[in-house]
Amino acid sequence: MTEMIQRVSLEEELVRNPELKKSHIKLLKEWCKKQPHLPKILDSELVLFLSSNYYDLERAKATIEAFYTIRTNTKEYFSSRDPLKNEELRQAFQTSTFMPLDGETPEGYKIFFGRLINYDPSKFVWAPSMKYLHMSLDLSMFTQGAAKGHVFIFDMSNATLGHSTRMSLLGCRKLINYLQEGLPIRLKGIHFIRSMTIVQIVLGMIKPFMKKEITQTVHVHTNDETLEKFVPVDILPNECGGKAGPLIEIHQKHIKFLEDHRDFFLEEEINCRVDESLRPRRSSGGALSFFRRSS
Repeated sequence: MTEMIQRVSLEEELVRNPELKKSHIKLLKEWCKKQPHLPKILDSELVLFLSSNYYDLERAKATIEAFYTIRTNTKEYFSSRDPLKNEELRQAFQTSTFMPLDGETPEGYKIFFGRLINYDPSKFVWAPSMKYLHMSLDLSMFTQGAAKGHVFIFDMSNATLGHSTRMSLLGCRKLINYLQEGLPIRLKGIHFIRSMTIVQIVLGMIKPFMKKEITQTVHVHTNDETLEKFVPVDILPNECGGKAGPLIEIHQKHIKFLEDHRDFFLEEEINCRVDESLRPRRSSGGALSFFRRSS
């Protein structure tokens, strides 16, 4: 039996985040009511937009616009997200892992981990893999609530030139655009570990789409010692130099978590998209372009 998600309540968020005020939520809700093209947005979701923008109301509004508009228009990443019946998605689950890790950095940042688990390049398909990544991010955001920051670790072990040729430049641009403009998190670091040759190829593909503020968060590590300056290595899976347990075991547990929340993904696609026919003309020029402040 699948289930809807257990969200962090507004009351909990107010306790956890002293900077958050009920007046922030009230003002943002009033603005949302004047945007007929937007879907209904829960208080707990408004908290994410406010927190990720350090409680700057105008920036939160722009992120809301980008979040829902990008998810509506980028169907290859945000539609057909049935974790049980989408065969391409099921194949992606067997090819790579994208999951939150237990534990945090000393600063209290959440840690997200990605790595190949099937090393055959012919099995790697870009769009379903990115769909899987965003599904994992969604559940993490909506179940854990606002965070002090997020750190991404990509273990490039066994990634090859063959994998890089299966990446899409347009897909990379769409991914980075969503990361920079629409994803309601405080991005604190993107870390690549192992297989330095392929890392440089991947960075060469994605850096042209990155703003300066994003590129400054990117770190490439040749060994665990340099990574440990940012992240406790022990929280990584055993195969990656940590002590969190076998990679496949942790991965399978995460896939079960996605499957258990099938109803959430189906409902989200129906109820959380923009209606362009209702968008006010004054908004037709698009959302403001900026990168959320890091402090």
